[in-house]
Amino acid sequence: MIEQTLVLIKPDGVLRGIIGNIITRFENAGLKIVASKMQWIDKDFSKKHYSEHLEKAFYSGLETYITAGPVMAMVLEGNDVIEVVRKMVGSTEPKTALPGTIRGDYAHISTKHANENKKSVCNLIHASSNIQDASREIMLWFDPRDMYTYKRSGDEWME
Repeated sequence: MIEQTLVLIKPDGVLRGIIGNIITRFENAGLKIVASKMQWIDKDFSKKHYSEHLEKAFYSGLETYITAGPVMAMVLEGNDVIEVVRKMVGSTEPKTALPGTIRGDYAHISTKHANENKKSVCNLIHASSNIQDASREIMLWFDPRDMYTYKRSGDEWME
């Protein structure tokens, strides 16, 4: 089934200059980018995006992390894209992410938050968990006018 999902390359991925490497993986897997933008989000937007985590103990660190630099936001489209992207991204905890996944290959580096002296492990990328989250997150990050439908060479093999 053709679906859409939100993917965010978080500040550590943007600042390390690996956006292209990550996008290439998605495109090589046959996924289509139908919207994209770079955005530096503020605390209010972070609260909207991570609304389900607001009351959790780790939210403060998450907010500091996601607002520490620009984020590359994309909507990917493809067959069972939510499941495919989640598998490609790997475990949320980078140290348990398998080699070959995006987190397993790139997110095992400890980084220091821009405004803090403590080190923490950043997990590099966000991918929607399910169809409901994907729908809510896409609407939060993108206006429908920013979404583009187009045919690529080989799309007939993907339907």
